[in-house]
Amino acid sequence: MSLSYLELSKEALLHNIATFRALIGNAKLCMVVKANAYGHGMKEIVSIADGLVDYFQVDDIEELRALRQLTQTPILVLGYVAEEDLREAVLLDAILAVFDDTRLQLLNAIGAKCNKTISVHIEVDALLGRLGILDTNAEVFFSNLTNYPHVSAEAIYAHFSDIEDTDDLTHARAQYEVLMKVKEISQVAMHHISATSGILADQSHNWGGQLLRLGIGAYGLWPSEQLRERYKGTVTLQPVLSWKSHVAQVKVLPKGYAVGYGRTYITDKETKVAIIPQGYSDGYDRGLSNKGTVLIGDTRCSIIGRVAMNMIVADVTGKDIAAEDEVVLMGAQGTETISAEDIAQTIGTINYEVVARLSALLPRIIV
Repeated sequence: MSLSYLELSKEALLHNIATFRALIGNAKLCMVVKANAYGHGMKEIVSIADGLVDYFQVDDIEELRALRQLTQTPILVLGYVAEEDLREAVLLDAILAVFDDTRLQLLNAIGAKCNKTISVHIEVDALLGRLGILDTNAEVFFSNLTNYPHVSAEAIYAHFSDIEDTDDLTHARAQYEVLMKVKEISQVAMHHISATSGILADQSHNWGGQLLRLGIGAYGLWPSEQLRERYKGTVTLQPVLSWKSHVAQVKVLPKGYAVGYGRTYITDKETKVAIIPQGYSDGYDRGLSNKGTVLIGDTRCSIIGRVAMNMIVADVTGKDIAAEDEVVLMGAQGTETISAEDIAQTIGTINYEVVARLSALLPRIIV
């Protein structure tokens, strides 16, 4: 077995999917597996979730190619697909995002050549300022849609921009109203706007739509601390991922000894250290240099010196640690836990980034 790997809890993933199924009622559930399933491993996650969700969602053609090898479940591709790749995406039976009239023309031409009606979801730029049609252009856009017989609009959708970190949902409501205005113009039956944060913030279930896009929550991570606190005691999410390695070497360094590149840490006393074969190429952020912690022997140990590409050093002074002892970089060991949120707070980012950047080369093991 590899010295370093990710453990994926099947039980936790099933729990999280069931939890959100209960929250959304009869709406369809789309599980987001872009960015290698938020760093967890697309292949492994889909092997568990396939058959339990109505759609999977990815961002681009490369992810679509990989995902179609794993499942026949409908796939939404909601990012940009280059013109030269659209035909392949259609042949892979993707449901593509459309955000302007040019894309309609391109897809209609492909549909005509393939003798196929292509299902699409129309993206609405509902006060977000990214891809999508503006509500002011909606009447012209949807009147033109009838000119493209090989394109069928299955749904319209948008993305909330300001919902997880605030109790003021004024902007979110305004976004929803824009989407509903466009839906009325479009006469399309289905709409969706809520991802994990939208599902949790919409406690009255007014704006969920007929499809919900479940991303970060499926993996047992909360979109924000605010939403975690709001649901404390009523909704429990279970982190799916644990990141483990093993000690490569244990030794004692003398006082005044430099540790790592740049000599950013000098021992102030005789110091016992454990060398761990993980680094920033594996996804352990360089910002954790002299700040991060790992779990060894059921205790929390500080990272000293700079995080290198493939190596970190932990201070294990006074601890009974030996080579090949288990190291937990993220997850639980004994009574101690290091969460994705803990790491995110240390380096000034969000849990999404912490997990999404985990190396695809790390083995994933389902437990």
